[in-house]
Amino acid sequence: MTTDDAATRPPEPDWVRHVMWWHVYPLGFVGAEIRPETPVADRPVEHRLGRIADWLDHVVDLGLNGLLLGPVSASSTHGYDTVDHLRIDPRLGDDGDFDALVAAAHDKGVRVLLDGVFNHVGREHPAFRALESDGPAAESAALFDIDWTGWAPGDPVPVGLFEGHDILVALDHGSAATEDLVVDVMTHWLERGIDGWRLDAAYAVPPAFWARVLPRVRERFPDAWFTGEVIHGDAAAIVRESTMDSTTQYELWQGVWHGIADRNCHELAHAIERHDALLATFVPSTFVGNHDVTRIASAVGERFAGHAAAVLFTVAGTPSVWAGDEYGWTGVKEERIGGDDAVRPEFPDAPPAPTSLTHAYEALVALRRREPWLHRAHTDVTHLTNTAIVLRTATADAAVVTALNLSDDPVDLPVADATRVEAGGGDLRDGTVSLPSGGWAVLTR
Repeated sequence: MTTDDAATRPPEPDWVRHVMWWHVYPLGFVGAEIRPETPVADRPVEHRLGRIADWLDHVVDLGLNGLLLGPVSASSTHGYDTVDHLRIDPRLGDDGDFDALVAAAHDKGVRVLLDGVFNHVGREHPAFRALESDGPAAESAALFDIDWTGWAPGDPVPVGLFEGHDILVALDHGSAATEDLVVDVMTHWLERGIDGWRLDAAYAVPPAFWARVLPRVRERFPDAWFTGEVIHGDAAAIVRESTMDSTTQYELWQGVWHGIADRNCHELAHAIERHDALLATFVPSTFVGNHDVTRIASAVGERFAGHAAAVLFTVAGTPSVWAGDEYGWTGVKEERIGGDDAVRPEFPDAPPAPTSLTHAYEALVALRRREPWLHRAHTDVTHLTNTAIVLRTATADAAVVTALNLSDDPVDLPVADATRVEAGGGDLRDGTVSLPSGGWAVLTR
């Protein structure tokens, strides 16, 4: 980090070193209709957010201490087509329901992160509807980058769309009006008790916009944390230029997925090497599942879901668990209308009985909690074949070793100075761990 970077991007808040998120898509979780025919303004309030609160004991039992919520603001359909940033979606509840959820989370030591949809708004947003009727004379015209040449009342508004989605109209991120809107929305919900923001589609927003917005928010909330959804591009440069604290680590997710699914540990090793290089600039937001991708148990096979979790919790990062992955739930994302539904299901009223995978998650989270230095520690690959890999993440005083066997045959892997199996299973003796077919183990020194 250069001196200039340090002046504009403060260190991440101290609490982030210890946080691990449980990631929830609220509309799906509570069983809300995702594509309702009733306009938002006419929908009755349905007090459903309490269903998420009923799972907080499960979050704590896992050892997690963060609740990452997908969109909760009023929207037309799936939550990412916002129509009112300052109103809780009536399919979820109202302000009282939200305040109760935040209070319940904080009472249990669980922080709350909101999903900020600031690249675009829904076509039904009043700010855009005003343009359709009043054109450039609308008070909200400054929020959108529009060439009004040749436009006449009744014509379609020539607005930019987000990735071709007709219901998502892009905001103008060179506009002071958009900057003020985002600052106002962020500070409104931070005042209501949240701890930070996930910045949706941050890769589509110029980093200079965040560099203007985030310092204004931090002036009032210096302990807030901001992580951006970045799917591609130079993550380190984006962080430096935007002043975000973190970005989503899609490259590592892909390396875990393909490395395990394709029985190609070389791809996983390469992804970890590139992941380590980011630590000189920031700590990435790590995951093996989220609301936009096929569930990890479907991607790599249910037999290997534990292997993916082992990597997640033993390499550097701020990890999040996509709710349900700790049970090995399956779901395949499809490129069609409704193609996300399978990975965003309704949850039962109460947590089901834990599975062996759930207990593995508990053990991995417990290890991570005991060894907070893992947050920013580098990982070395100490053994590598197509179907076996050993990772060693260490400091001068401690070490965590992760051994994965992707083959159908048992294997003996070198684990150097490891003395104890913390999670998974294997027979440890004389610096070697014997893993069964498709086995894994996380060990400590």
